[in-house]
Amino acid sequence: MATYRPNVAAIFQRPNGKILVAERVDFRGSWQFPQGGVDRGEDLIAALHREVEEEIGLAPASYRVVACRTGYRYKFPGGHLKRGLYCGQVQTYFLCAYDGDGTDIDLTRHQREFSGTKWIRPEKFRLKWVPKFKRRVFRAVMKDFFGVKPKS
Repeated sequence: MATYRPNVAAIFQRPNGKILVAERVDFRGSWQFPQGGVDRGEDLIAALHREVEEEIGLAPASYRVVACRTGYRYKFPGGHLKRGLYCGQVQTYFLCAYDGDGTDIDLTRHQREFSGTKWIRPEKFRLKWVPKFKRRVFRAVMKDFFGVKPKS
């Protein structure tokens, strides 16, 4: 029976209000937040710390969680099953305060997933940066965390 894979995502925000987005290596022009699956037996905070360290090289001591929302869900297109089990993902988003200058971000810490990063105001996020099947989630996340409706 297909189910939704648990997933965590981190939105890093600087004191000036800007948030971090990262461009995927495998899909140029596709920008997202660091995110990944929750391993069996792993709690959400442990998964958050592991994924952030793997994807952008930030140690847990370099940020703090200030908000969390869960229940964001999407299905993979065309009935695709990931690992033969998962029909989609159910995501928990964490808003993380980050006071650093960005020099501690290391995209090569693990298997490289991002080609670059940039800091933007939440209202500058564009839905065209993400695949169509994920846009409903990103629209809800941007509204829930920042009260903005992203443009296409």
